Amino acid sequence: NVYLANPLSLKFLPGRKVVDNEENKGFQFARGESTKISPLATALFALKPVTNVYLGPDFVSVTKAPSPPWSELRPSVFEAIMDFYATGSPAVLEAAEEDKVDSCDILEDDDEVVQMIKELLLTRIRPAVQEDGGDIQYVGFSSGVVTVALEGSCVGCPSSSVTLKSGVENMLMHYIPEVKGVEAVDE
Repeated sequence: NVYLANPLSLKFLPGRKVVDNEENKGFQFARGESTKISPLATALFALKPVTNVYLGPDFVSVTKAPSPPWSELRPSVFEAIMDFYATGSPAVLEAAEEDKVDSCDILEDDDEVVQMIKELLLTRIRPAVQEDGGDIQYVGFSSGVVTVALEGSCVGCPSSSVTLKSGVENMLMHYIPEVKGVEAVDE
């Protein structure tokens, strides 16, 4: 497991594909939401302190409540992940993976600026954010402002505003003159 910028999140590396799709689309689950498409998320939410689960291409990010400390919860989370993989079941049901629409997919009706934004999000920004156990989704572009949604360990992370301004905003503004700023929506 890997410690992240968000002290309430840990990134677990099970040593195999978690979400198996070509686009590296992830799946976000919050406590109280339906997890019927993910038996792995269901297993992790059986642990009461778990508040958020993000399934990435080859990692699982788990966010917990402030208590108990990771030193107490980490072994239970690791055990739940390993026990799940011992069953041979997929982390996300195949039909759900096929139905997932990636907000960064370039669509025919996207104008040139939106296409460039999505391309940078997909190729340069998303891989960096996924290294920290999170993900980024395109929400919109209006009046020079790109709106994104942060997922996984980025949700509630004290460093996410720095990442957004210093990383995402600077890169998009550097390559795309039409971009004047970046904002994140609360999911």
